[in-house]
Amino acid sequence: MKPRLTHLLLAAGLAVAAPASAETTIRAVLQAGISGIDPIWTTANVVADHGAMVYDTLFGMDEAGIPQPQMVDIYTVSADKLTWRFHLRPGLKFSDGTPVTAKDCVQSLKRWAARDAAGQLLMGKAQSLTAIDADTFELKLTTPYGLVLETLGKNSTQIPFMMREREALTDPNQQITETIGSGPFLFLRDQWNPGNRAVYIKNPAYIPRAEPPSGLAGGKLVKVDRVELLAIPDAATAHQALIKGEVDFLEIVNLDLLPLLKVPGVKTEVFNKGGTHGVLRMNHLLPPFDNPKAREAMLWLIDQEAYMNAVIGDPEYWSVCGSIFSCGSPMESNAGVDWVRGHSVAKARALFKEAGYDGRPVVILDPTDYNWFHQMAQVTASLLKEAGVNARLEAMDWATVFTRRASKAPADKGGWNIFHTGYGGINALGPIGFSHMPGTCEKAWFGWPCDAKIEELRQAWADAAPGPARQKAMDALQARNFEVGIVVPTGQWVTPSAYRSNLSGWVKVPDDAVFWGVEKK
Repeated sequence: MKPRLTHLLLAAGLAVAAPASAETTIRAVLQAGISGIDPIWTTANVVADHGAMVYDTLFGMDEAGIPQPQMVDIYTVSADKLTWRFHLRPGLKFSDGTPVTAKDCVQSLKRWAARDAAGQLLMGKAQSLTAIDADTFELKLTTPYGLVLETLGKNSTQIPFMMREREALTDPNQQITETIGSGPFLFLRDQWNPGNRAVYIKNPAYIPRAEPPSGLAGGKLVKVDRVELLAIPDAATAHQALIKGEVDFLEIVNLDLLPLLKVPGVKTEVFNKGGTHGVLRMNHLLPPFDNPKAREAMLWLIDQEAYMNAVIGDPEYWSVCGSIFSCGSPMESNAGVDWVRGHSVAKARALFKEAGYDGRPVVILDPTDYNWFHQMAQVTASLLKEAGVNARLEAMDWATVFTRRASKAPADKGGWNIFHTGYGGINALGPIGFSHMPGTCEKAWFGWPCDAKIEELRQAWADAAPGPARQKAMDALQARNFEVGIVVPTGQWVTPSAYRSNLSGWVKVPDDAVFWGVEKK
């Protein structure tokens, strides 16, 4: 390894791999470092990746978007569709050797449902959720609900991972501090360097299903001894590390550096065909965005081409898309998207004035170590300044954004007005499973939008029959979303991943990097 590369890896907090450990070790560079270990407390995809390593789920969504039993062995539904009974597979154990019980699952579901949009809707229809015996639990509904299995098997954050009852009793608004799961890997807490490096080894007690892997369903058969999930903020360093064989996988290829990867021993591939949506999130609690006119101003200020040119560059990989869900997908809607092509700084300036904007700083969280959202923050600041708004970028790392975005304090006292993030454009549960969507006030996702009509329309979508009725409901929901200013897309894109050619057997899951099934020759 060249001295400069070694220096940069060490500076990033990463140990340089010894050749002897490379045979059964995968070193993967994800979109960000693992800075937290509670996949229920946060919607961060990298923490969901961590969760998928160490926990399992009751159901898993396969490649076709169909929920399949995972930890569940058999389930029954009463004739009136109100009573669902679930029986666990025999022999399931947590990594501390204790058996997985129905009580663990019941408490895990209750904690998850307190945080997750789809879980909140499901529990809103629940009369009771109780353990019947050690291996069986029962969900009783007050009214039939057609998305029970899809909700329990959702593959987008927050994913309902099953934890020990001990951790699941933790206040949903507090993070758990211990990772004991029943999944395919064990987390080595003593080797965790938060934000830089997380280490996992094969769980010898895990019992995979017999079916072949498909999405988050099927047999999660681990074929390596160890996986190290790394963060290397400097893109050039990460790409050179892959070329040199010092790392095995890059979740996100920097398109400017893509030509460098056209070398023997490296393959590139788009794993997530559904792509990613960028999103601008506003804080509805604080001025100026507590005023709907200011939120409307931001819609007219958004210039998706400017965002995508800054973030992705090559137009082969991005498109302008005002739909909340992927353009080209079954859930695409064109309702209420006039603002996308009608970008107008003059209109935005007038709306800010109408909102009574008083010149106070608008604080934009700027994650300098996460290029996509760092570039978006820069574009937003520039657009706001064009509209006469006093935009202030606050530089920090992505891990700090996770903490800062949960603050409801004034923007100049540790709070915020705007941050950027992204989400998978294809979501098997649509607006029911999409964490950004609810308008449930204090219970809503960061930004805390409050709109009863949004909740009515989300419920109407869930109750509508698939087909034209559900599309009509989606159109009404999306139109209301833009009236209220909750989900504000900044463009749609796909990016390739890259890996060493001696790896094979990838299981491709939208928005998640999973490492069961992967072999290293």
